[in-house]
Amino acid sequence: MNYPCRIAVSGKGGTGKTTLSALLITSLIEMDITPVLAVDADPNANLHEALGVLVPETLGGMREEAFTRSIPPGMSRREYILFRFRKVLVEAEGFDLVAMGRPEGMGCYCFANNLLSEAMGGLEKAYRAVVIDTEAGMEHISRGTVGEPDILLILSDPSARGVRTSERIQDLALAMGMKKERMCLIFNRYRPDTGRAEGGAMAVFGVIPEDPAVERADIAGIPLARIPPSSPAKVAVRELTGELIRFCSKSSDYSP
Repeated sequence: MNYPCRIAVSGKGGTGKTTLSALLITSLIEMDITPVLAVDADPNANLHEALGVLVPETLGGMREEAFTRSIPPGMSRREYILFRFRKVLVEAEGFDLVAMGRPEGMGCYCFANNLLSEAMGGLEKAYRAVVIDTEAGMEHISRGTVGEPDILLILSDPSARGVRTSERIQDLALAMGMKKERMCLIFNRYRPDTGRAEGGAMAVFGVIPEDPAVERADIAGIPLARIPPSSPAKVAVRELTGELIRFCSKSSDYSP
């Protein structure tokens, strides 16, 4: 397998992107595919809560602050931004986490964004896997801040409306130059009594069942790594993780 394996998770709000991202990271660690870089690219950052770590600062906040405060003597603005980038990284057992934070505010941040893209590219080389919890609009992917993933998981509920939204996300990714064979549809919180999961024009790569253990952990604010290994969602994501690793190990023309 070429390192790192870069997995991005997208989908409309409320589909469980952060839950899937956290369970993927947990599964990678359990499979000894470490270290993992967790990237929270959703402006409504809460991946750290699902992973049980604290995030004192986001890259978005750091980027804006770097333009509003004086640079320490002897440092250029470039050096200062790269220095602060390392400070934003949260280190944990088996994984590190960086939260991208809110989108750009007033003014142009092209210089800072280019530096952050450069820093992210250099940082990733130290990891065996990268999991990116992104938003439906995939702003950080479109800007190149977090690079292009090896595989894009589009998460949806099994409804026709959810599938149509997933197809729009796929169209957006295609417009950004991503290859269709590197995009996969995942159904989350699936109940067998609702009927067969149909992906329309998209092939269904995986199905994650509804799981009370995940819901209880979310309500209680418990990190998802602590839910029982036998919980249905955790078992399904562990199997999915194995498939994703095999996907990343294949040549670029491999299709699920």
